[in-house]
Amino acid sequence: MTRSEMNTEGDRLLPWAEELVALYESGANNQFILYGNVNDRMLVTAGGQMALGNLRDYLRGALLAPFDVVLSYDMGNGIRVEKGGEVFGQWLKLRKSPELPKAPQAAIETLTHYFRYTGNLARLGEKAPQVACLLPAAELIAPSREMGFSYETNTIVLLMREWANDSLISSHAVATFLITENLNDLHPLLANNIHSGKIKIPLPDAGTIGRALAFLRPRSGQALEVYEGRLEVLAQQLVGAGLSAIEQMVKAARYKQETIQPENLVQLKKCLLEQEYGGLVAFIESQRTLDALYGLKKVKATLRQDIALWAQNDLKAMPMGYLLCGPVGTGKTFFVECLAGEAGVPVVKLKNFRDKWVGSTEGNLEKIFRLLQALGRCIVFVDEADQALGRRDTASGDSGISGRVYSMLAEEMSNTRNRGRIIWILASSRPDLIEVDLKRPGRIDVKIPLFPTLTRREGFALIQAIGKRLELSFGDDLFSQLESLIPEMLTPGAAEALAVKVYRVSKTQGLAPVQALHACLQNYQLPVPQDIMDFQIDLAVREASDLEFVPPELTARIKR
Repeated sequence: MTRSEMNTEGDRLLPWAEELVALYESGANNQFILYGNVNDRMLVTAGGQMALGNLRDYLRGALLAPFDVVLSYDMGNGIRVEKGGEVFGQWLKLRKSPELPKAPQAAIETLTHYFRYTGNLARLGEKAPQVACLLPAAELIAPSREMGFSYETNTIVLLMREWANDSLISSHAVATFLITENLNDLHPLLANNIHSGKIKIPLPDAGTIGRALAFLRPRSGQALEVYEGRLEVLAQQLVGAGLSAIEQMVKAARYKQETIQPENLVQLKKCLLEQEYGGLVAFIESQRTLDALYGLKKVKATLRQDIALWAQNDLKAMPMGYLLCGPVGTGKTFFVECLAGEAGVPVVKLKNFRDKWVGSTEGNLEKIFRLLQALGRCIVFVDEADQALGRRDTASGDSGISGRVYSMLAEEMSNTRNRGRIIWILASSRPDLIEVDLKRPGRIDVKIPLFPTLTRREGFALIQAIGKRLELSFGDDLFSQLESLIPEMLTPGAAEALAVKVYRVSKTQGLAPVQALHACLQNYQLPVPQDIMDFQIDLAVREASDLEFVPPELTARIKR
């Protein structure tokens, strides 16, 4: 497996393949765990022609051409001879049973015998074939302890580890490839083996997507007509999607005789990614800006300074993350929508990535991290962060899932290579329940408190602002008539619910908006009990990273 012998896409290896070749040629590793975007399509060269194939096609065409024998094994098909059947057949004739087994343990034992056979030939100075073996879905053959534990599994794992550790095998030209989507799904004795090279296959970058689009263009009908001569623009916009999803999009448009239009691309990409990531994430789209937020002058000024630095690519002072804290209903999600519109970058909202199957939660997080790293600049929004982020303490009866989630997220959030690329925004009404380490500077640098209105005048102004969205007009002169009825602590969520009720009463009872508002305020009760509201306000005040974010009326609470 040398660069000079490889048949590759445009004589150019993908970066992860370059890394793999370097490890093999140097003698550092002969076993490789390929994980990440392993189920995507890839550009491969077959018979001198470019094509879209899978990872196995790429490995056979780009890396394994020099090998005399290429084998593969999976639990569905058993051992298959991909190349060099005659050479492999000579060894089969020496066996008492020339039939190839399909069951995992017997198959792995057979492969191990063959690898040792070729190693012994080399030691004796005889001509020994160069052998490569691919194991797709390796996590089903050697699952992590949490997913499966048995005598048979242990036997399989020890044999597969020997492929990398046994000098008889590793000193000869035997290369094995364990292919799994998530490293956490593979048995830890394999995943943590220092003699195995871990090669992460990322989502395709803009250059790779551009080459794939150039390959698809002559076969796409009118689907890509609008981007004729500027496919690189489309490629940049599609970063984050896999080639499989892009190919499906182009084929569907060709079949419907439709053209992919620039104005529809954002929604199209959103649907592609949400479908591809199986409900793990959602993308927040917003036409709002920070102007839509009521008050918060100091907060908005600080955020606009950060956005300006981001736009200028001056990343040294960019926060790694923000924490939005405040009582229930203070508009934390709405705040993120406004920030998304102001910044003009993708906003990825983490949904329920936890899974009832042990081991799947960590795999879901791995998949989400691959998407975030491929998107480039983006904002990651974690709502109800006190529940979603896990805890350092693993004594919660969940088989340690919470602790592993905490560890994975903490590592990703503090990765300094992500500064200016990925900004984390956590939202919670109970920030005291978020692990202190997750809120420390270097992960969360800016903590923004959000509060309800503190005076009746502010409450009336909030009702006015939200009423405008429903075409309800309340003049300033109305305040003196309603002052005694307006709650002092009104959150945006409560104000919106009140405005909707006013609109409904106005339409169903034939009242003027002013009369409907008066009627709705007569018996109005705050949706959150006052003691809970006060408790959550105190928490937000204490969490604030800058006292200028806290109204003067509330700063006294810090001394309590």
